[in-house]
Amino acid sequence: MRKRLLIVRTACLTVCLMLALSIILQMQSADLTETAIRQSQTVLTAGQASGTIYDRHLQKLNNQGTALYAAVTPTPECIAALLQQTAQVSPLLAGIRSGKPFLCRVDAAPDSEDIPVLALPERSGTMLAPHVLGYTQAGRGVTGLELDYDRILRGSKDPASVTYTVDARGHALLGEPVTVRQAQGCNPSLVTTLDADIQKLCEGLDIPKGAVVVMDVESGDVLAMASFPSYDPEALVQALDDPDSPLIDRCLCAYSVGSIFKLVTCAAAYKEGILGFETECTGRTEISGQTFRCHDWRGHGTVDMRQAMVYSCNTYFVELSELLDPEIMLTTAQDLGFGTQIALSGSIVSASGTLPTRKDLQLPAEMANFCFGQGLLTATPLQVTQMTCGIANNGRMPLARLVRGFTTDGKTVLDEKPPMYAYALRRQAAYYLQGMMISAINENENSNAVPQTVIAAAKTSTAQTGRFDADGQEYCHAWITGYFPIEDPKYAVTVLVEDGGYGNETAAPLFRALADEITALKR
Repeated sequence: MRKRLLIVRTACLTVCLMLALSIILQMQSADLTETAIRQSQTVLTAGQASGTIYDRHLQKLNNQGTALYAAVTPTPECIAALLQQTAQVSPLLAGIRSGKPFLCRVDAAPDSEDIPVLALPERSGTMLAPHVLGYTQAGRGVTGLELDYDRILRGSKDPASVTYTVDARGHALLGEPVTVRQAQGCNPSLVTTLDADIQKLCEGLDIPKGAVVVMDVESGDVLAMASFPSYDPEALVQALDDPDSPLIDRCLCAYSVGSIFKLVTCAAAYKEGILGFETECTGRTEISGQTFRCHDWRGHGTVDMRQAMVYSCNTYFVELSELLDPEIMLTTAQDLGFGTQIALSGSIVSASGTLPTRKDLQLPAEMANFCFGQGLLTATPLQVTQMTCGIANNGRMPLARLVRGFTTDGKTVLDEKPPMYAYALRRQAAYYLQGMMISAINENENSNAVPQTVIAAAKTSTAQTGRFDADGQEYCHAWITGYFPIEDPKYAVTVLVEDGGYGNETAAPLFRALADEITALKR
């Protein structure tokens, strides 16, 4: 096989050299000598350098590779040198036939001083966070940050180019100076809040469909946003034809929430001072003629609020709903960010999700559904993670942020704005919810969410969807949201597995693994 490739390469070289020699002889003819007196210039342009998108540690998220373009004068010597660095024979033949200088993509710079090489940054290999960064077409941003900051990332007016002195037919005049201008990488580059290492860990999780969001508890910086399935920006047709819709960013989509919303119900109960409520869970209860069942049909016996959180007892929260003021429930949810869009950039905006109206909550059954996270309620993984930050940050909820600022040298971040906050909870109420989340996994002997290397706090959900498979089994979304370490909260993490079943069985092990892996990074 290697011998055959050598023979093909030798044959191509011979053909190219013969063509080049023929063209040179023609250039020396009398009529071309006469036209060469009328000189002008021709400029070969490889393109403009696009600004880089960085993570929070100024690691490149795009532009990791470099594209090389050789500027070739079709002489036998140049063609011979070029053939050693490219397998693309067709562009060479076309350039040789024209007799004019031309550009050719090469794998490495040819070993010839007569062949200038232009370098342009480009994406290479598998790109992290494609839903966040987006993709480009024809040198313009189409989605994500590439779209939102297109004018900045592609604002340079200085393309990579080579200028030749040519005769009237466009043939280079040998011996005349050649001007080489590399692309000026002076575009302001974008610095995001993402952490490339954490993003890579999230994208490595085995999730058929779903989302993972990681945020910095104190600042609200989005450290990772991974949507599953993902897609390859270089294979958009395949992504468009995929029935699992990989182009959708599920971190920003609204889903049924389930039991993690019980944290909001506890916050409302704290406001109303009814934390001492206890009830007997028999596995079912009735509100206004409608039967509500606990996930454990055997019941949990007598439970208080902490035990109800540990067992995720639906019956408890359904009966608690009769004691709560609907107005306080609704405003508490709104204070924690439910029902409100989160805009991370111009096009990266989460759905607002849905909340029941005040009129809806006048119906006892709808109020009961709301208090254990079902019914009309929906929310996005990003909203849930922001709420968790608010709880872990003692009630001072940071607003999610994706862009830190800009850089012109790849070393210094410019125009960075301070974090913004919403006061979602009183400090004592936040402490109370922190205790609930700590108990929910660490006092539950069946929990699959407990990490090995760090102490975490979390709450799982199994959210009903109202959709059923062919066997009559209801599809449920598996959720977990939590934070760690509990002694100094730093990371808030939400995992959603769409149609994944039970939160403790599907989402909790992913949270556990991610908590251990992030802790091992020693940030």
